[in-house]
Amino acid sequence: MNRHIGFGLNIIALGLFFPGILLPMFSLNMEMSAALSGSSLTSALVDKELSIMATIDELFHDERLLVAFLIFLFSVIIPLTKTALVSIAYFQPGTRLESKLFGFVANIGKWSMADVFVVAVFLAILSTNHAETSESHEFVVFGFRLALDVSTQTLSNAGQGFYFFTAYCLVSLLGTHLAMSAVKKLNVDAATA
Repeated sequence: MNRHIGFGLNIIALGLFFPGILLPMFSLNMEMSAALSGSSLTSALVDKELSIMATIDELFHDERLLVAFLIFLFSVIIPLTKTALVSIAYFQPGTRLESKLFGFVANIGKWSMADVFVVAVFLAILSTNHAETSESHEFVVFGFRLALDVSTQTLSNAGQGFYFFTAYCLVSLLGTHLAMSAVKKLNVDAATA
């Protein structure tokens, strides 16, 4: 029974995966305000929403190829490979291929935790929410005293992709665990019979 539930959870996880990598993970807005003797000017320095795939694309175009490759590998390739292997193993019950596939999935399981690391990185980015800096300066120009106040404010918010990707990570981990524990139980039962 756990085998079927595990397979079902992996299919659900796959359904969460694609919105998780395509929808915005977070939005980041940074604006600067300058006030000179009562008059003020506000300008947006950064205003962007990024998904995992958009982040990979941006890193690639900025020629930060290693970082782009690592995020692509750990957030796209390994999760898809793991889900494909668990699905293939599901249709090979009790065979040597099933055992080998689950053995391989167990070995790459440590690497598939990197997708959880990506979520943690995005959480760290979100921790900058409402970070403000402010500086005040006074100038004397032709005998006139001018006050200059410069401040910046950073706002970040989790996007839909963050929630989908987090749900994917949790559901995938649970589904794989259930499927692998069912196979281990079958192997133990077969060995004791």
